[in-house]
Order: sequence, then structure tokens, then C-alpha cells
Amino acid sequence: MQSFVSRTLLYVKNNKVKSGFGIGSVALAIGAPVYVYNAKIKPAVVMTAITRTGRAAGTVAKAALMFKVNTMGIGDDPEYMSRLHRSTAEQICSVCRTNGGLYIKIGQHIGALEYLLPKEYVETFKVLHDQAPQSSLASVKEVLSSELGADPNEVFSEFDEEPLGSASLAQVHRAVLREGNKEVAVKVQHITVQEHSKIDTITIEFLTKAIDKLFPDFEFDWLIDSVKRNLPKELDFVQEGQNNEHLSRLFTDVPFLKVPKIHWEYTNRRVLTMEYIRGGKVDDVKYMDEHGINKTVILSYLSKIFSQMIFIRGYIHCDPHPGNVLVQKTEGQTRLVLLDHGLYTTLTDDFRITYCKLWQAILKGDTEKIKKQAHNLGVGKYFGLFACMVASRTWEDITSSGIADRNSKLDVNRLQTEAVQQIPQISQVLNFIPRQLILVLKTNDLLRGIECTLLEKNTQGVGTFLNMARYCLSAITSHKLSKSKSLRKTLYIYYTFTVCLMKIKIYKMIYWISLTKVGRYCEGFLPSRVSV
Repeated sequence: MQSFVSRTLLYVKNNKVKSGFGIGSVALAIGAPVYVYNAKIKPAVVMTAITRTGRAAGTVAKAALMFKVNTMGIGDDPEYMSRLHRSTAEQICSVCRTNGGLYIKIGQHIGALEYLLPKEYVETFKVLHDQAPQSSLASVKEVLSSELGADPNEVFSEFDEEPLGSASLAQVHRAVLREGNKEVAVKVQHITVQEHSKIDTITIEFLTKAIDKLFPDFEFDWLIDSVKRNLPKELDFVQEGQNNEHLSRLFTDVPFLKVPKIHWEYTNRRVLTMEYIRGGKVDDVKYMDEHGINKTVILSYLSKIFSQMIFIRGYIHCDPHPGNVLVQKTEGQTRLVLLDHGLYTTLTDDFRITYCKLWQAILKGDTEKIKKQAHNLGVGKYFGLFACMVASRTWEDITSSGIADRNSKLDVNRLQTEAVQQIPQISQVLNFIPRQLILVLKTNDLLRGIECTLLEKNTQGVGTFLNMARYCLSAITSHKLSKSKSLRKTLYIYYTFTVCLMKIKIYKMIYWISLTKVGRYCEGFLPSRVSV
């Protein structure tokens, strides 16, 4: 085998890395900050931008080159590729953590795609959900003074120095308002994140395109498109407060969901003041056991809320990682608390119904209907892979036993192993599909991550799929009724809906029986799946 040095020299010579990617990195490191300077951004931020840009360009260039060189002449060696993937992920994650801001945001996005990307990247980047850099108390108070137009000590009688949590764009502190002595949570944007976001977007877009050139089979346009589309919304805390209140209105009839109230007099684009709510993280099994919270009930609540969002409302909270979903039990009532409403997507009715039909086909294991609905979503020949990405199951599981089979298991290791082998195809699918579906897939993966934590290893609750089947059925039925022009057709639609709903209810009862001692004795007599 060629030595590492000779392989590197050969690759640089053949691919003109020095004159291409290297010069491009230097041009970016110099040119992008000049753009920032012309945009009249503070000189201190410009100087920081030069350092951040150079650091990012250098790290990605080095990681990409090392990956390319180290895979030359390498056959099918899973252990070697795993080590290489992890090394690459750790290098890029390190620069994300150091640069902060948008880099953390993109790292968190990668870490959320647990069933779409190799585990080496997911495991490495997932830590960014809990290890985002913190702003100093002095910079937090500077933002508060600037945005609220008053000394924070005049607004708050108490303000905890240590944040409750820190994220990519902001951090949250517990405080008490002088007016009314109300306990609140105050979300304060990191002081330079607005200004850095402009140059960071340029830098990351350049690096993404450079990687596309080095690795033609890997397409990451979907990632930068998603960030560019959604970042301005996430940086506007007024928009977040409005999202919060809109969701609260949509779910006023759901007693087990709690959303914090917004204190608008102390809220603007960079500061969000809301009701302080106590609770444990949704993946904190120890907290649930100590407070008598049933994990199966929590999973049922999660699937009901998000199935309604996706299939009925078409208005989806797209960042339900464990830090944004709390559980609590007060006066005997178990509740979910949904936080951080900065990232939402709104589905068009046509897209929502097509997605419902796709899920209905997946639940039935109907290959032809899966192919048809995947085609309607722009996927084409990769319809099988797309169905696996949506359901987080293998194609064999989908087409044989069906994912609503109570004997079906979620094999995470197998999914992630197959993801390594199909990264180019997965990236192409993510480029093909409508951009609103990118966030839906991210939401699905975050929810499944929570589910895997709360359930036995390598299992997935059939109750989740039954709830999805019910809401898919309701959405499609409502759509058919809106198109019906005759009484006879309307009555038939109601009849088929009632029959299918009854099937789901009966199967749900059978599923719960199967979990009991009696059910285990009668295992061979109970049906394993339902068709709706």
C-alpha cells in the first residue's frame, strides 16, 4: 500500500488542491470579512470573523483532504471506515464548538438525524445539544440593557447568574420580575450572534460547495438551504413568542400539553421573557421514576401531539430535542411542557395530504402506493430508501411484516450501518424532497431518539404507529369529505372511516393485552398487525 505521504502528494497533484480549494479558503478568509466590514459591522467583529473563517476553512480543508487520501485504495473495511468517519466528525465538531453560533446550530442539526446519517457523526455532534458555549453574565446584561432600555436590576429583583441552559443562539436564565413578583425564564441572545450569522452563512455555504466539488457523490445543498431559510426566523424572538401563542391556541383542548405564557412587555427581537415552568427532561428516566411518571403515557402524549401537528394542523415544532420537552406531574396530572418555539414549519394542504397517504402506504407495506406518493414528493427512483428514511425501518421490515406489526423491532445499529453504505443516495434524496420535509424528517428523528431512550433497547412502541394511523386516517377522511359532492359518497366516506377507526381501536386493545401475562399465554392467537 502506498505510504500516506505519497498518497497525499498524488491526490494534491491530480486534483489541484493547492490551486483550488486551498486558494479558495484563503480568499474566503480574506474576502468574507471584507464583506462584513463593508456592511458596517463593528471592527472587533470583523477581526473575530477573520479568525473564525480561517479556522473553519482550514479545519474542513484538512478533514476533507485527509478523508479523501485515507480512502484511496481502501476496500470494504467497516472498522477502518468507522474510525475515519469518527476522526473527521471530531475535527469538524471541535471547530463548531469553538466558533459557536451558527456552527453549533448546524452541528445540532446533524446530531438530530440519528437514523439518516452514520452513527459516528450523530454521536459526535449530538453533544452540541448540551455543550453549547455560554455567554458571560456581563454580555447577557449588556444585551438586556440594550433591548429592554433599562438596567436589568430595575426590571428583575432576582436574576440567576448560572443559566438554566445554553444553546447555539441564546441562553436562558431564571429570574423574578419586580412587577408582580413573577418567576420567569429569560432567553437572551448571545451578544454577537446576529452579526456573526451573516459571515458564518457565507463561510458555511462556501465550504459546503467546496466539499461538493471534492466529493461529487455527496450533496449538502439541503443543509445550507435549510439554515439560510430558517435562521432569520430563529433569530427573531418576537416570531418565537408568536409561534408559542399560536400553538397554545391550536391545542387549547389538550389538557396534557403546557406551553409557557409570554410576557410581551419584556420581550423583543433579542430577549424573550416567559413563564418559568419546572419539570424534568423528557429523556430523564430517573426523574420520571422518582415522580411516578409513566413512560408509556409520555410516549403516547408525544405521538398524539406531534401526529396532530404533522397530519392534522400542518404546523410543526421542529426542534423537540430532550432539552426542549419537559415532563411534570402536578395534582396527579401528567403533562408535557413544550419549550423553544423558534423553529416551525407550515405544511401546505397538498403536501400534508400526500405525506399522510405516504405514511398510510408505509403502515400497510403497500409498495406500489409508497412508490406513487414518493414520486409525488419528488423522490423518484429512490422511493424505497425514502420510505426507510421516513419510517426509520429497513425496506424488509416495511414490505414484509409491516412496521405496525407488534413483533417488529427497531434495529438502530442495522439502520446506521446501512446509512454508512448509502450516504450518497441519502444526500441525493434530501436534495430532491421539498425543503419543508427536511424539518419534518429532523422532527421524526428527534422523537424516535426520545422513544428509544424511554423504551427497551431496539424496540419502538406500536402505540406510536397506531396513533399515527389514526391521525392519518382522520386527515385523509377530512380531505375526501371536502371534495365530496354527493350524499351517497359522503355516507360511504363516513362508513369506511368508522370501520377503519374501529380496526385501530380493536388492535390497540389487542396490543395492550399482549403486554400482560394473559396476552403472553395467548400470543399465538392474537393478530400481529392491522391494515387501515
